[in-house]
Formats: sequence, structure tokens, C-alpha cells
Amino acid sequence: MIEAIVSILLITTILLQQRGTSVGGAFSAEAAVYRSLRGPEKFLFFGTAVLSVVFLVVAVLILIKTR
Repeated sequence: MIEAIVSILLITTILLQQRGTSVGGAFSAEAAVYRSLRGPEKFLFFGTAVLSVVFLVVAVLILIKTR
């Protein structure tokens, strides 16, 4: 059950990050410009990283538990 919750949260944070970019912006020169993350963008970035690690740990623990 926990893996389902973590996966839904991970998918949600990834989709929320993608909402700020457009398809055309992904291929333009503007996308190559460095800019710092602020506010909600920074929270989503670090939240995605944390959820990714949690998902990996939960998956490994489930694998170990089933053996």
C-alpha cells in the first residue's frame, strides 16, 4: 500500500514540474538558460528527489521481504 501512495505522489510532483514548460520551450534556445529555482519550483524539485529515494528504498525493502 505504501508503494502505491509514494508512486502517486512521485508522479504528481513530476507532472507539476512539467506544467511550467511548453513543448516549444523544450526545444528552443531559451531552455538552455540557467536560472535558479525559487519557491514552489524548489520545493517540487527537492520533493521529487526525496520521493524518488523513498520509492527506491520501499521497492528494495519489498523485494527483500518477499524472499
